[in-house]
Amino acid sequence: MNRRLELHDILVGLLGSNHVYYQPPENLKMEYPCIRYNRSTINSGRADNLNYRNMNGYTIYVIDKKPDNPVIEKIMGLERTSYDRHYVSDNLNHDVFTIYY
Repeated sequence: MNRRLELHDILVGLLGSNHVYYQPPENLKMEYPCIRYNRSTINSGRADNLNYRNMNGYTIYVIDKKPDNPVIEKIMGLERTSYDRHYVSDNLNHDVFTIYY
């Protein structure tokens, strides 16, 4: 299975709903609480001038009207995940993570 689709299934399970969006178009009306994510980087392992491993980095946004969504702690429990920041926009709380998957 595609690694990105595996990550998607994990995020759906953590959130407990299908409100998980991968690179949604601007005109899509998202339902909250939700998770939005996009690929942001590729981390390459190199040796002898060759790539031997590529790992996609994704930025994950947990968006909710409430500031303390329990999925935040669940995402922090995933391997190779770091918490980046919190901000409020349009009266919605955004918690931002980076994961390499």
